Amino acid sequence: MTSPTAFERMFGFARKDVMLGNWREQPFNRWAFQNVGEMVTSARISAREGNLEAAPVDLGGLLGETLDIGGRSETALAFLERSSTDALTVMKKGRFVGDWFAPTMKAEARHIIFSISKSLTAILAGALEGEGKLDPDAPVTAYVPEAAGSVYANATVRHVLDMTVSLDFEEAYLDPESLFARYRRATMWNPGGGAESLCEFLVTLKQLDEPHGRTFRYRSPNSDLLGIIVERASGQRYAELMAEKLWRPVGAKRDGFVTVDKEGTARAAGGVSVAVRDLARVGEMMRQGGTTEGGRILPQAWVEDTIHAGDADAWQRGTMTNLFAGGRYRNKWYQTGNASQAYCGIGIHGQWLYVDPKAEVVIAKMSSQALPVDDPLDLDNGAFFEALCARV
Repeated sequence: MTSPTAFERMFGFARKDVMLGNWREQPFNRWAFQNVGEMVTSARISAREGNLEAAPVDLGGLLGETLDIGGRSETALAFLERSSTDALTVMKKGRFVGDWFAPTMKAEARHIIFSISKSLTAILAGALEGEGKLDPDAPVTAYVPEAAGSVYANATVRHVLDMTVSLDFEEAYLDPESLFARYRRATMWNPGGGAESLCEFLVTLKQLDEPHGRTFRYRSPNSDLLGIIVERASGQRYAELMAEKLWRPVGAKRDGFVTVDKEGTARAAGGVSVAVRDLARVGEMMRQGGTTEGGRILPQAWVEDTIHAGDADAWQRGTMTNLFAGGRYRNKWYQTGNASQAYCGIGIHGQWLYVDPKAEVVIAKMSSQALPVDDPLDLDNGAFFEALCARV
């Protein structure tokens, strides 16, 4: 009998056990979420050469702090472990005040952020809007003419940005026979992909018997379409545009990656992988109104619109009021509606980028939760962030 390898000792399984058909399932996701490029072809989002990251800062006493999380008393460390956290970074007033990494994740590792990718894609749209290259009120077909026969034929870019497209589609993450499974095959995320490209899939989608703009419906294909829209508006590939407009200007220290389909189209809705501190830097840029030490990345008016606008009625007609009862959604960022006026990007399996403007705190959390969507744990995550912001 052979001795287990270092990989097997760390993760409890062999690399050969991780395949395209199971990479999002526990226990395999703990490794796969940090190595998506070995599962799905990915394009590089280049950071500036020579940018070296400082050593992690120990969260120290904060880990032992007892917090009120969903009505239960729990230490910060116990919650991080219970919520399958891989990495956590906390910033206060622009300074890194603490990092925590699970034994299975190194500080320099990149981790998939799933639907926080949507929030990053919207930042690209905001930058292009500021340059006069993208009009949010324009019809989708102005940028993607082939969408003329689809649900997007009479939709605007604004509908796409705010998830108010009346799209006949369900986010059925665990149904292998659903339209969602076909969608994932088109992104090359599931076995059997390659029969159609992502764009080919998107322009087959149909409309519900309701006008656009009325109801918030969380539908990932909208955000992949936004990725195509920003490519068409800019004349650049998504990864190149991200590097130019966000990644290098925000001061990212590590290259990011984004998965691509058979044609090289980026999975703008969920395929981005980055280092945890670099993700926090994006949140800090938003907290600073679209600026960094290197200058302005986004128009301040766009940031203010993102964190204060949004249709409250459309949100209330949607199905996510259990998460944020008084929330809103604008430009692919969630407004919590809490007294703190916090806002965030969220990804399945426990990815969060949380910005509390009153506490001047930014928190980036990367996880490998067992379920794509776990409503009780999502509520606990929100309570954890509120409690942590009050202690930092």
